[in-house]
Amino acid sequence: MSLDPSYLEYPKRRHGMDHDLYPWSNIFERKPVTWPGGKNVALCVVVPLEWFPLTVKDKPFKAPGHMQTPYPDLRHYTAREYGTRVGFYRFLDLFAKHGIKASIAMNAAIAERYQPLVRDVQAAGHEIVAHSTDMNGIQYGGQDEAEERQLIRDALDRLEKATGQRPRGWHSIARSQSFNTLRLLTEAGVEYVLDWPNDDLPYVMKTEAGEIINLPVNHELSDRQIINVCQNSEKDWAIQMKDAYATLAAEKGGRVLAITLTPYIMGLPYRIADLDETLGWLAGQSATWSASAGEIVDAWLAQR
Repeated sequence: MSLDPSYLEYPKRRHGMDHDLYPWSNIFERKPVTWPGGKNVALCVVVPLEWFPLTVKDKPFKAPGHMQTPYPDLRHYTAREYGTRVGFYRFLDLFAKHGIKASIAMNAAIAERYQPLVRDVQAAGHEIVAHSTDMNGIQYGGQDEAEERQLIRDALDRLEKATGQRPRGWHSIARSQSFNTLRLLTEAGVEYVLDWPNDDLPYVMKTEAGEIINLPVNHELSDRQIINVCQNSEKDWAIQMKDAYATLAAEKGGRVLAITLTPYIMGLPYRIADLDETLGWLAGQSATWSASAGEIVDAWLAQR
């Protein structure tokens, strides 16, 4: 059976990057950035707080970390729930201990279902970033524009109602976007995204609705990628975080070290000591400025 010819048609394909969102740029030829206090490395800790429905939406793809076995997959459901019941509170203790300002990428369903958790996040001064409605709320190429617009509106409206504050930032599930996503987010008033991992500094993307900032969060620095996918240990993870920091601190011009911590992965009791030691080491370096994603974006824009 031969493929339908339309399968090989790509409406945006051309020479270059297949889009007009931003020009290519060499980071070493840009104007240097200085973070507050003359620091060289902005430490951006991103924590996904995700609600995985037992009924999986697996088209066009299943969200990373979703249920694995036939319904009801209570084993994986409760393993993930460990993050909201236990793991995340270990994180909050460590953030307070080491003076770390985190960015919490929160599903709207989490904000609605776990109000005490929301209050604890806000009381600690951490930022809440929109992370769709729940882990079935995927954006993807070919998605109906009206459907995606409604998804974005629902997530922002529900988060605002549940938290009392409309999120400035957006983190797509699996960092997946359609060709309409950035425009729709800009139209909805979102100021920045955490989706494209192609730099060590924020940069501007231009859409038909105006500008939006991308603050790169590299999935290669995610605990899910390092520990679950690559099957490295938490001690290997710690080495990689310190190596990444050392490289960025040695480069001149200001850099962002964005790391993702998943509560049901790194919040487990046999891993938390390594997380404690690593966060203490990162926060204790003389070049470190620990800040939320929104604070980093604001500091960068002030020097644009």
